[in-house]
Amino acid sequence: MFRAFCVFIFRITGWTVDTRIPPDVKRCIVIAAPHTSNWDFWYAMASCKILGLKIRYTIKKEWMRFPFSLITKPLGGIAIDRSARKENEERISHTDAMINLYKHEQELIVVITPEGSRSKRDQWKTGFYHIAKGAGVPICLGYVDYKEKKAGISKTIYPSEIQKDMKEIMSFYKTAQAKFPEKFSVDTRYI
Repeated sequence: MFRAFCVFIFRITGWTVDTRIPPDVKRCIVIAAPHTSNWDFWYAMASCKILGLKIRYTIKKEWMRFPFSLITKPLGGIAIDRSARKENEERISHTDAMINLYKHEQELIVVITPEGSRSKRDQWKTGFYHIAKGAGVPICLGYVDYKEKKAGISKTIYPSEIQKDMKEIMSFYKTAQAKFPEKFSVDTRYI
């Protein structure tokens, strides 16, 4: 029902969905960029629903408790528990916690916003890259382009060498039109 609603809304507003995700990809990281508005979440979620993808996102375990769980769980939230397991034991990194998720899931598509904020940042967080490489999963380039009125997933990268791969990723995103272009920048370290 929600998929039909998304298709209807996209159709009447003139938006289209990019469908270039490989059909055999069941485990991957999806970059969601540009991320300058709360509307980006709606278009990204709707385009993935239209594509028939069951996307997930990570959130602190505290946000998966009632009453927040009434919203976070149905939207695909996955609780990340980074607390130490034993006394005097270090907390696990977010990256290692994510890699561990992939070890136990046969199908897992996680959306990550590497900009880390809706404010302009000229350096992205690269954890998504290390997660993908450590888990042995591809990185799919998801986007929302307000000029073209298009959202979806366009390209898939299999991590090999961070400098080369990040340059390719930044090259892709430098043409995406954000809702608020003044708040968006690709990672300047890789252009």
